[in-house]
Parts: sequence; structure tokens; C-alpha cells
Amino acid sequence: MSQTLLDWAALALTPGIGPQRFLQLLQRFGDAGSVRRARHEQLRDVLDARVLAALDSGEGARAADAALAWAQGPHCHLLTLNDDDYPCQLAEAGCAPPLLFARGQRALLTQPMLAMVGSRHASHQGEDTARQFARRLAGHGYTIVSGMAGGIDAAAHEGALDETGATIAVIGTGIDRVYPARNRELAHRIAERGLLLSEFALGTAPLAAHFPQRNRIIAGLARGCLVVEATLQSGSLITARLALENGRDVMAIPGSIHSPQARGCHRLIKDGARLVETVDDVLDEVGRLQPAMAQPATPRQAVAAVDETPLLAAIGFDPVDGDTLAARLKLTAGELYAMLLELELAGHIESLDGGRYQRRAPATGDPT
Repeated sequence: MSQTLLDWAALALTPGIGPQRFLQLLQRFGDAGSVRRARHEQLRDVLDARVLAALDSGEGARAADAALAWAQGPHCHLLTLNDDDYPCQLAEAGCAPPLLFARGQRALLTQPMLAMVGSRHASHQGEDTARQFARRLAGHGYTIVSGMAGGIDAAAHEGALDETGATIAVIGTGIDRVYPARNRELAHRIAERGLLLSEFALGTAPLAAHFPQRNRIIAGLARGCLVVEATLQSGSLITARLALENGRDVMAIPGSIHSPQARGCHRLIKDGARLVETVDDVLDEVGRLQPAMAQPATPRQAVAAVDETPLLAAIGFDPVDGDTLAARLKLTAGELYAMLLELELAGHIESLDGGRYQRRAPATGDPT
């Protein structure tokens, strides 16, 4: 590895520098090595005392040494703003990370990307929807970008992995850490077939402030952002807002007016996001590409269709509580809950908080 890359990494990984200050320093001094050799009096109009102390501490240099050693591993890469395959759309989005850690299929960074985000505490139906959309969109040539959180993020990655493997997980920790820990197997699958991406130094813990920073990368990489499920407090709305500020297409899937998980999507739609119900709606918004695979992936085993029973008809498509269902069907509590249990075990409904029930979307019914 060159001294130029070492200087670049050391400056980028110095606490307090950040993307904007990094570019200001390059404009002032010409290259990272000159910045590192500059005297304090030359730096004081750009850097405060805290950052100057961080430069003197050598923390960035130690992090850079570790980064360059890590990059010697298989499928491990360091990307800088000077690299030809640094994503143009991210570089143009503002506050582009000067250094990125990447593990996996680096070539995915040159492919058309679509962000898919949503609630960490998604419903089963929301996760099914995310998998189906991601699978179909990957089949149409899009690399699916998300944040590897639980819920919608994980489901979106899984859907793309099931089809072409084209998925990028932008994480809010060092690339050598997995958060949440339950996604360890998913992280390994993405590293093998997709790409893990982080701007943080090795060993960086999952601090709350890092996740909005991660969201700006997700928004900057993709030509559009699809929100599947989100509460009004969801970080997904931050990603959607950042995408909008960067001139990207923002889309949202509507849900039940009774579901807290749908309210964030409804807010986005009220604010001008495109309401989408099918993959074709998404493609109409972001554009159609050449299909990524000559042969379609083997479809999952079809689940036997279920007849429209009186109970399913009574449940309808919004969450409903057991007392209401018993009154509608004139059933005793024992009769009703035996029938509900049977439908739930068969995967046709799910139980929600507050003793409510909701129908699940068919697992094999890819949205068209």
C-alpha cells in the first residue's frame, strides 16, 4: 500500500475530521500528506483544538495501519474518493465519506441501486412484502441497498440474496462487527454474494449517532428509496428525507390506517412520496433495466392456496380483535380461538399486540 493511501486513511479516520472538513483541508493543502505535516497555526482556521489534539494523538494513524492490514484479506477493500469505482451518485450527494471499507463484491458499486428501508419491528406481512419486492427488483437488475437492521432491512437483503445476490448492506459499526448480533449469518451471506460497506474505523461500536450517518450513505447510493413499513419515529423517514434532498425518487407502500407501522409511510405519501402497490409501480418511477439474470431464479415452493373461509372474510384486511370477530360470527371464545390458532399455524394470519389479528400476504404471490 502506498504512503498516499496511508496518509489519506489516517486523515479520514482522525476523530472529528468528517467529510466536509476533509475536503476543506484538501482544498487548502492539496493532499492528505501535506495536511498531516502542517503546523497547528496553519490548521487553526479549519480545525478546533479538540480535532488538533486528535491529530497529534496519532489515533487516525493507528486506525489507518489497521485498515490497510485488514484490506489485505480476501474480498476486503478500501475505497477513496479518488478511486474510479467510487459511486458517482454518492460522491455527488454531498458529505460523501472520503474513505469506505468494503467487503464482498466490489463491482456492485457500479450497478444501479435502489434503497429499501423500514421498521426494525416490522410485521410478518411487512417482512414478506419486503422480501417479495426485493427479489423481483433484483431480478430486474437493481442492487438492493439497506442498513442490515432487523425487520424490513434484513428482509430486503434476504429477498435480493434469494434472487441474484445483488445487495449492499451499509452498516453503522466498524466492518469487522455485526449489529445486531442475530444478523451474523446474514452478514456472512452478504459478504459472500453481496457487499458490506462502512465508513467507520475497525472496531467501532454501534453508537446511536452513527446510524443517521449510515442513512445518508444509503440515500446517496441509490437512485430511489422505497419505504415498506415505518412508524412516525422510524429512522427510515430520515433516509427518505435525505433521499429527497438528494433529488432521488421516494416511494412508500401504504398499509392499514389502524397500524402504527403504516403511519410513517402514510406521512411520506401525504408529503409527496409516490404511493406504490406493485413492483411495476416502482419500475415506472425509477426506470426499467435489462434483467440481471438470463434465467429466472428457481421459485420458492408454492404454499397451497387457502379457501376464503368465513373467518378470513370476517378478519378482512385490517387488524381486528377477537371480541369483534366472535360477535361477527356468533361464536364462543373457545370456538373462535381454535379456528384462529389453526389459521395462524398455517401461516394465513398473524397475531398482533392487543389481542388483534391480521391476514398475512401470500408468501408466493410476488407483487406484479
